Amino acid sequence: MKDLLTYITTHITGNKDIEVREDLVDGMHEYTISAPKDVMGLLIGKEGRTIRAIRSLARARAIVERINISVKLEEK
Repeated sequence: MKDLLTYITTHITGNKDIEVREDLVDGMHEYTISAPKDVMGLLIGKEGRTIRAIRSLARARAIVERINISVKLEEK
């Protein structure tokens, strides 16, 4: 999952300075995408469409892997 999120975000932004952290909290996998301020707009997209699409792809993969996930964005 971490590889999928890293692949998607680096190709959307063209920026290799993006980090994806994975934490396990009460059986839920929390993924935090840390990106520089100048590419946050690309990840969020118009009205949040891009981040919603990223979360949808992650949820689809989570269903296959039978895990609960949460995807968050944070500024570096």
